[in-house]
Amino acid sequence: MKILLTSSLYPTPASPKVVGGAEIFARRFAESLTERGDEVEVIRAACFPDQPRERCDGIDVYSAPVQNIYLPFVEQKNVALRSMWHAIEDWQIWAPMIAERIRAFKPDVLHSNNLSGLTTAIWRVAAQLGVPVLHTIHDYYLTCPRCSRFTNGQSCATTCASCSLLTYHRRRATHWLSAVVGVSERVLSIHTDLGLFADTPIRTVIHNASTAPPSAPFLRPLCTSEVTFGFIGRLTEEKGIDNLMKALAVLPRERFKTLIAGRVSPQEQQRLKQLAPDARVEFMGFVSPDDFYKAVDVVIAPSIWHDPGPLVVADAKAAGRPLLGTRFGGMPEAIEDGVTGWLTEADPDSLAKSMLSVASDPHKIQEISERLVRDTRKWVFSDVVSAYRGLYEQLRERRMTQLRTAAVGPKGPAITGKSGFISR
Repeated sequence: MKILLTSSLYPTPASPKVVGGAEIFARRFAESLTERGDEVEVIRAACFPDQPRERCDGIDVYSAPVQNIYLPFVEQKNVALRSMWHAIEDWQIWAPMIAERIRAFKPDVLHSNNLSGLTTAIWRVAAQLGVPVLHTIHDYYLTCPRCSRFTNGQSCATTCASCSLLTYHRRRATHWLSAVVGVSERVLSIHTDLGLFADTPIRTVIHNASTAPPSAPFLRPLCTSEVTFGFIGRLTEEKGIDNLMKALAVLPRERFKTLIAGRVSPQEQQRLKQLAPDARVEFMGFVSPDDFYKAVDVVIAPSIWHDPGPLVVADAKAAGRPLLGTRFGGMPEAIEDGVTGWLTEADPDSLAKSMLSVASDPHKIQEISERLVRDTRKWVFSDVVSAYRGLYEQLRERRMTQLRTAAVGPKGPAITGKSGFISR
């Protein structure tokens, strides 16, 4: 098959920027498709003017000019400019590079991922040119300009007036889609409960799997005197890092060691240390995931937002590490409480009590680790790729059926309708 894959970011040697898991997924996914014999082209949002085509691991990567007042993923403190940026983003209807590559590459399907800088215009253009469009929901771009549905220290229960206004056209644009995939039931339901994708023919869930290169899980020796917890990822408010530090402040120092992996400024590191001045905390900085997982007994993900499908859960499982997570977003779907890890409430008191409970039974930690290491039926990235290819086949077959029906139908000339299918 021929797949045109889009993603706001797509890390390559000439443009390596990574903000979250979606762009890591996109690259691993594109490379996996080519390994199976599919033809893939990638379009991302340009990081600088006149960014040239780049060929990376056998895949042509194009950078579409951003038609806005500044580039996405640039911190903008001016509220008026931010609002203007989102308004322009919401009203986009043209995607010249998408049209150009569709005419030249002739893909069987366009598969979109994160949309900042590319906008939902890519759906409209692809569908009008007769190409089925599949979108994977990695964030909340369609309902929230921040893409997070998180503000003032908590996850948003409703969509505020400003978010409704600045995402009005994004939400309406979902009628161009042929299929939508949520990386968790939770992220899909948050969108469908708001009325999105009501007329999208295929709505389904494909859970994340580890994007890390396959490696043999490492079983740590049993230790009954202390437990090493580990946090890996962005050290941001919604990830719950402050709550974790507050929990560590009330736990017995001699029983707990905590490793924190991720980029953090010296000032922020100092601020976090002040929340738990006596705790044994080591800031590792940026380290390879393999080195991190080998150094910890239990991974902790104290998120306080509805993280659509946190890759840390999949990575921890693949590494053979139990995970203590909160009941937010896609985490409850990925953690079987007491079997593959544990679930807790997100506040500092609940985190502390759960960490104390986990540490009090090191044999249970060992039992879960062994179960994860020996699990031969685990959901892996090749399963993710197979699931998407199955959807591609459905979309291609549906399109061919529509074309055949149009060719022999009695109702006069066919026209190209929504989602690129032939309608009367």
